[in-house]
Amino acid sequence: MKTQILCLIFSAFLISACTPTMATRGNLVEDYQLKEILPGIDGKDDVMRKIGSPTTISTFDENKWYYMGQKTKKKGIMDPKLTEERIILVSFDMDGKVGAVKQQQSGRDDIPVVQRTTPVSGNEYTFIQQMIGNVGKFNKQPQSAIETSGGGL
Repeated sequence: MKTQILCLIFSAFLISACTPTMATRGNLVEDYQLKEILPGIDGKDDVMRKIGSPTTISTFDENKWYYMGQKTKKKGIMDPKLTEERIILVSFDMDGKVGAVKQQQSGRDDIPVVQRTTPVSGNEYTFIQQMIGNVGKFNKQPQSAIETSGGGL
């Protein structure tokens, strides 16, 4: 009877350990929140009240606010998997009113990946050549140290 209870408790712990962990990061703005923003009418204070503070403001243009959020799912010790990502750009005109609200694609998609390597000068040795080349290079005393310590007269 005790072994059955212990087995049941162990099974419950084992099953609960595999339950995925969901995490939300940033400000994941929902569609109904975006519909509340009225272009040409709402100002920066109105936008902040309706959908919250922006995740970041553009470095070179204070009139571009970004709302970035993502949901991830993690199972056990595995790396988290991205399940949802959303980047919303709210731009304001010169009067401080909302000019446009649009959804951006993921920022990582715009960065081209280059498959080049940086050339380096020197020789390319195999592992064996490196090991043979290092024989005798260690624990040598410098020539000047031998001359000064050898003569005690």
